[in-house]
Amino acid sequence: MSKDACSIAQQSLDWCEGTPEPAGIRRTSYYTAFSNLVKYPRLPVDHRGRPTSSVLKGEFVMKGDAVFHKIVFLPEKSTFTSETQGEYPSQSQLDKLTLLHPGVGPEAVMAQVSINNTKNVFLFQDKKGRWRMVGHPDYDDMKNSVAQDLGQGSAGTTSTTISVEAPNLVSAPFFSGTITTDEGEIDLTSDLIQVDMDPEDAQP
Repeated sequence: MSKDACSIAQQSLDWCEGTPEPAGIRRTSYYTAFSNLVKYPRLPVDHRGRPTSSVLKGEFVMKGDAVFHKIVFLPEKSTFTSETQGEYPSQSQLDKLTLLHPGVGPEAVMAQVSINNTKNVFLFQDKKGRWRMVGHPDYDDMKNSVAQDLGQGSAGTTSTTISVEAPNLVSAPFFSGTITTDEGEIDLTSDLIQVDMDPEDAQP
């Protein structure tokens, strides 16, 4: 085996002092079940299955009348984190998305039905406007859970908290494109993301 056959592309990671990096996520997310999708964007990979970009290639193609559904949440109480899981050479990323919705009515209760026990894909937006995806169709150990709190006393706070844990090859890959929602087609294109990979490099 030649040395070049096992080489991996690496690059510098720089940061200009004084560049603002706003923390947190924006207040809207979209989700749908993977079973609602005919096709979905994939990470481009090399011939050994190693990701060559953190930006997804392709679009979401829905089955029949299926759509993405919107979740509006409190961004100051919602988070996204990602950490390495597993051991070398089988490490991957474990993405964790927590969305706190203030309502506890019938619609919030029904959200439990469509989120629990279902492999879903979630799209959320960082503070710079870039959309990212949590969920991977090839991992069966995704976990979604919904908790509800009616608060305590007149000073309490109600909440429906949606928690997602999903493995991926990279931390919440970026998506730039359009999706179909129950409110119509939504453009999630970001000028900060360049999608210029060869489509032949995408995962099958």
